[in-house]
Amino acid sequence: MSFHHSSGDGLSAYGWDAGLEESFASHRSAGLVPARVVGVGRGACDVITETGPLRARLALPEALDPISSPCTGDWAALSLGHQPEQPALVALPARHGVIVRSSASRSSHGQVLAPGAATGEGIDVLSAMITGAVVLLGPSGAGKSTLGNTLLGTETLETGAVRAQDGKGRHTTVRRLLVPLPGGGVLIDTPGLRGVGLMDADEGLQQVFADIEELALGCRFGDCGHDSEPGCAVQAAIASGDLGERRLAGYRKLQRENEWATSRNDARLRARHGDRKKTITRSLRETYAFRDRQRRT
Repeated sequence: MSFHHSSGDGLSAYGWDAGLEESFASHRSAGLVPARVVGVGRGACDVITETGPLRARLALPEALDPISSPCTGDWAALSLGHQPEQPALVALPARHGVIVRSSASRSSHGQVLAPGAATGEGIDVLSAMITGAVVLLGPSGAGKSTLGNTLLGTETLETGAVRAQDGKGRHTTVRRLLVPLPGGGVLIDTPGLRGVGLMDADEGLQQVFADIEELALGCRFGDCGHDSEPGCAVQAAIASGDLGERRLAGYRKLQRENEWATSRNDARLRARHGDRKKTITRSLRETYAFRDRQRRT
């Protein structure tokens, strides 16, 4: 891949600051060096270090949940070892701010879209508020890479036209890519999304629909469904015009989706626990059978 690195800037152009340096202290003492992931491939990733770009192999413990795997935009700890030409990514410091969606596959796992991300709309507003990492999300053909090039001031990101027959976009960006912005901060361009499912969204729903959550505290019954129950403060707010029916409908829809996603995750955990129990039972049976054979001989 093509790296975008300004010599002399080190990691500061990619968001490295005193706070990150302080939190990385334990890794420094272990002889590891900081890096930021700018692209992820099979078994390896492209990173930027204090001295420039490198290709690093992945040497992390195998993760059952893909959320624990490296993602473009992650900060990482590298071991240069005795062969600097073959560095290894051995640890991922804790993420601060991350966009996660329910996986597009049939599994109940989540998928990290971008760590450490901020969002905004409007070129002037977005340019003024960019700090840290900004991620471009949306379907193919929405103009993510075009917007990115506008912010970068160069044609760094590959773009493509939408299909004439249906007006839909093509997958021009095939993997996530992180590049530094000229005014500071970094930009993460992503492939087009076909869908974004909720993942562990309880806290997010409480924040987005804080008005409904607060109204619900005034309901007569603690398990009020906000339909036709007597003393429902939410329905009273709708009747008075203080709350729109459409907003309540959106709240309920997202609640149902979140409950469904949570049930999928719970089912996966139960299945994993059941598989572990079966493995232990099988091992015990084999041990007892071996002991019986030993006694007979």
